[in-house]
Amino acid sequence: MTGWRAPLTLVLCTSFAASPLLTGGFAGFVPTQFPLVQSRWPVLPVGWAFSIWGPVFALLVASAIRGVLRPADDPLWQPMRLPLMLSAGIGTPWIAVAGLQPLMAAVMIVFMAAAAIEALLRAPRQPAALWPVGLYAGWVTSVACIAVAVVLGGYGVINTQGAALLLLTFLAGLAGAVLWYRPRATAFGLGVGWAYAGVLIANLDIANVPVIALCAAALLMLAAVPLLRPRTRPRLPPPQP
Repeated sequence: MTGWRAPLTLVLCTSFAASPLLTGGFAGFVPTQFPLVQSRWPVLPVGWAFSIWGPVFALLVASAIRGVLRPADDPLWQPMRLPLMLSAGIGTPWIAVAGLQPLMAAVMIVFMAAAAIEALLRAPRQPAALWPVGLYAGWVTSVACIAVAVVLGGYGVINTQGAALLLLTFLAGLAGAVLWYRPRATAFGLGVGWAYAGVLIANLDIANVPVIALCAAALLMLAAVPLLRPRTRPRLPPPQP
């Protein structure tokens, strides 16, 4: 019996969405949390870019409610629920952990992103499922790359500029692969594109040309991949004798 998945998905998505209210929210990593105190990280988007969490949470909860109203064992919606539950379950305590242990928080959000991408790849084509999961997967994948870049710079593994260029390039490759596999996942591209736009704008005031150019190229790639992917034609039934 798998009828428990739909209501548990709703519970976990709701707890995930409520976590900022229960923890006081997350204003970003504090430089003094790291061995090497940084004045700024080139990989960080402008502050208002994080407001996308509001629509992401709202769409996830609305989608989960829609899922509960569908048949309990709907074969189209069931496959995405386990990875989505895993991602939301890890995400519920994430803010509390991020305020105390940024390294652990970076590891957690990488697993959140991996599970979210898996949920997207398993999601049906119905907009009520594909769009909320896609937007969430795109944004949380971007935030995971940002968090890893911040940790790499903060712990002195690589300088902050190099960390930004490395993880933003990795994000572009990963996002391109996901969109190539699921060209209909427009919301995923929007989530990633929002992050790139936020990083680009944040680097304009210091004229960080390498990061700005990389973000601009990534935005063009996100728009181009679904258009460049060859579409398979449906097979026609054999002619009747």
